[in-house]
This record gives sequence, structure tokens and C-alpha cells, in this order.
Amino acid sequence: MSTPTITTASELVRLRAADDGRGILFEGREWTWAEAVREASARAGLFAELREPGPFHVAVLLENSPEYLFILMGAALGGATIVGLNPSRRGDELAGDLHHTDCQLVITDSTQAHHLEGIDLDLGDDRLLIADSSEYLAAVSGHADDGLPDTMPDPTDLFMLIFTSGSTGRPKAVRLTQGRAARSAARVPFSSDDVLYSAMPLFHGNALNAAVFPAWACGSTIALRRKFSASGFLPDIRESGATFFNSVGRAIAHIVATEPTGSDRDHSLKYVLGPETSEPDKIEFTRRFGVPLFEGYGSSENTIILLPRPDIAGALGEAQQGEDIAVVSPEGVECPRADFDTEGRLLNAAEATGEIVGRNVAGRFEGYYKNDDAESERIRNGWYWSGDLAYRDLAGVFYFAGRSGDWLRVDQENFAAAPVDRILNRWEAASGVAVYAVPDSRTADQVMAAIEMEHGRTFDPDDFAAFLAAQPDLGTKWAPRYVRIVDSLPVTGTDKIDKTPLRSTRWDTLDPLWHRVGRSDEFVPMTSDDVARLYEEFEANGRSNLLQS
Repeated sequence: MSTPTITTASELVRLRAADDGRGILFEGREWTWAEAVREASARAGLFAELREPGPFHVAVLLENSPEYLFILMGAALGGATIVGLNPSRRGDELAGDLHHTDCQLVITDSTQAHHLEGIDLDLGDDRLLIADSSEYLAAVSGHADDGLPDTMPDPTDLFMLIFTSGSTGRPKAVRLTQGRAARSAARVPFSSDDVLYSAMPLFHGNALNAAVFPAWACGSTIALRRKFSASGFLPDIRESGATFFNSVGRAIAHIVATEPTGSDRDHSLKYVLGPETSEPDKIEFTRRFGVPLFEGYGSSENTIILLPRPDIAGALGEAQQGEDIAVVSPEGVECPRADFDTEGRLLNAAEATGEIVGRNVAGRFEGYYKNDDAESERIRNGWYWSGDLAYRDLAGVFYFAGRSGDWLRVDQENFAAAPVDRILNRWEAASGVAVYAVPDSRTADQVMAAIEMEHGRTFDPDDFAAFLAAQPDLGTKWAPRYVRIVDSLPVTGTDKIDKTPLRSTRWDTLDPLWHRVGRSDEFVPMTSDDVARLYEEFEANGRSNLLQS
């Protein structure tokens, strides 16, 4: 007898209704999945009671917690739409996210409610729910005996609105249907014996697609942490018996920066998902903890999915069977395949780099909420344009080359930032690097690099220059003209490096600045007088308008 296909998030949650296995671990407490579904059913009942006419969107502003999971599961059961708010956004930005997504309810708690102070929610007082208040707990208890809802959501019903990271502009609210959640769960074959350590925020697709939805499907245990902690990582893994950890952005960099111990391999972890981890951090993590780390590729839109290739250093992965994924130029012409030397160094970055495009997957894109312009940017000529840059080898394996906003043009040569990022990250004195374009005072761009130094290290211009000279794959136009030394690289709410504030401030910073002298390899401090003269050059060349954006 064949197993029926699961088509909705609601069906995923219902799979766990009679499951007495460990479901959720959190701060010394645990819930079976059956207990979690009962909690979820009570919240589904409360949502039905509070529902008003129109789209039923429920904003959630919480740290990772069982309550967050109960709310997600309750919304899946009852057909509500969860809008996951990013607590790193503030004031008008947070208000804009709320108003754009037409939320009927806002759920927060006493630790997060201060983020909403001064914001006109345009809701009645009874529409702001404090999840750790006696009033909220009493309202939930009033539905404790409701049982599973009678209604069954459709696969096309909207389940969540997930904001993009905002690293290339204002965050967009990505539509995630009940059906997409179910399809995402089916891609990750965990078992009920697996323990999935989840410290990445539940408002982001990384945690949902890599841990939450698969756990609902397979009955795996979720070990939750309120927010990621590098020092808490290994103790948590040991205490929970975790077999899997999903991460994104700089999480792995923070972990490998902790003090090594003789018991770093004393754990049960089997594998780690770490998209956007630098190659040095990936190598060091596996060396130190003895665990393979694979990257893969996905996005909040989850339209193009590349299967991980952990056996190939720095690879995003390869296309799934039957999917036509290519690297194309802005004109839509497929780029030549990447050419590597015997040491694995990319030789034709300018020609091979382009945008990752899905030529037969556009139907999988579920769109953005109330943002037709952004949708038009993604779907052009029947293709889905990802906004991410890459190059692809002869075997069809893709390698990340940055965001669409990461193109640079120096002395008539076009190239992407990510290959330069990758090279500069080899410098042992740096713990993190962000390469980006700043305008040239005459034409096109210059290369600027923000560098976060390893603890206890200071920027040595001679050592840095010697390092650059020793890199055979550093393109002739790729060496930074400007270097900015930062205490810490700016990141988004999901710990991805955020180049937007770096691009916007350029040389207007109190951080130490260095610049390369003429065509030499010498780096010297950049003074306020140097910055003033540079701005005068922009004015003299009629390019001062570039400094106003």
C-alpha cells in the first residue's frame, strides 16, 4: 500500500498528532510531538476566535522558543498566515514591514515588546498579544480541548511571509504556501532518531527549510536555542545529542574563533549545513570538530535549488535532475564554463561569471507580497533570475560569485566581488572580509575592502601588500585601492555580511582607512585631508552626484 503524498504544512503537523517521541528540547524542558500538536491546536482555536474579515496575517516578534513553534504549527493547522518579523529592524523599518503585510494580530513577549514602542500598529489594544502574559496563556487554555481543526488548508493557501535579508535593498516579503512547506520537507530525509539543533532564527528560511519542516515530516527532535551563541554551540550539541546543525552567514566563523579544546570532537554531530561559509572557516571547522560541512544553495524564494557537493571545495552544488539552471550574462547569453588551473585557481572569472538563472523553474516562484516590480525583476522572458552571481565548471558544478549588486568595473574590466572576497579571506590576519565597489573620481569603480582582523592582530600594510603579491589568481584589477579596518563586519538579522552600509558610507567613517599609492603596492594611512581632496576630484570631474546615493 503506497503512502499518501503530503501536500500541505497542515498535513505535516497532523502527522505528529499521535507521536509520543521527543519533539522539542528547550532550556531543560521537553515536549513530545503529540504534546506540541495539542499546544498548536489550542493556538489554532485562538486564531479562529480572533480572526477578522480579510487576509488573516499574524505577525510574530519572538526569539526562538517552543511558543514560536506552537504558533507556526497552529497557523499551519488553522490556515493563518505567519509574518516572521526580524528583531534587528527598528522604528520606521519595522513599522513598514508590519503595515506592508496587513497584519491583523501581532504576537510578541515581554522581552521583545520594547521593539514596538513608538510604532503606530494601527490595531486595537486587544490585537497585540504578549505571549508570556497571564491573559494570553488564559486565552490559549480556553482552547485546550479544541482538538485538531476540522478545516483543511489547500496547498495554494498562503502559510508564511518571509522577509528577504535586505542585503541588496529593502527586504521583500516572500510568499510561502502550505504546499511549498510540504515540498521543502520532502527534500531532507532525516529520521526520528535525528536531533536537529536549531539556533538560527525561525523567521528565516534557513531554519524552516533545513530543520523545522523536515522535523514535522520525519518526527526528528528539534533542539531550540533562543539565539545563536558561538560559545554555547558545543555545550548545546553535547547536551541535546544533536546530529545536525543548520547555519548561515558568519555562524561558522564565530564558532571556529572560539578557543580550541582537547575535547572538540566529543559530540554526536554528523553533518552541518553552512551556506556562505568561507573556505578557510569550512576547512578549519571540519579539521577541528571532525564534521563535514556542506553548503548547497537556496534562497527565501526557494525557486532554484542546488544539491550540495561537500566533496568539492567552495562549491554551491549542482542542479537537480531535469532542471535547466545556467549562468548567464545580463543580456541572457550563457557564460563560458569556468577554467581552473592545476591548483584550482579560476583563470577566466570575467568571462565565466554571470547570474544564476532557472530557465524551466519560473512556475515554482510564488511571488512577493504586494510587490509587482520586484516580481518583474525575478521573472523575465519566462526565466527566473536569482539575483545571485556564480560561475560553473565543465561538470556543471556551481560556485558562488556574489550578489547582483556585487559587480565591479575597474579600468574597463568587469568582475564580481566574491572571488576577490575568497582570495582576501586567505590572509591569516583577517577573520572576515567584505569586498565592494566605490566610485572612481574619473570613471567606473575602485575596489574597497573592509577587513575584520583576527583577535590581537593589527593591520600591517607591508604584510598585506606581500600577501596580495603572492596570490597568483588575484586579477590585475582586483587588488583593493582602499582598505577599511572594522571592529566587526556589519551583518543582517540572519548573520549574513551586509555590504549596504559599507557601500553607503564609503570613506565617511572613523574606522582606520588605508589606500594604495598610485600604481604601487604600498598602502598608506588615508587622512581626512586625503578624503577631502578625493571629494574635490569628484567635484572637478562632474561626478559628485555619485556621492549622494
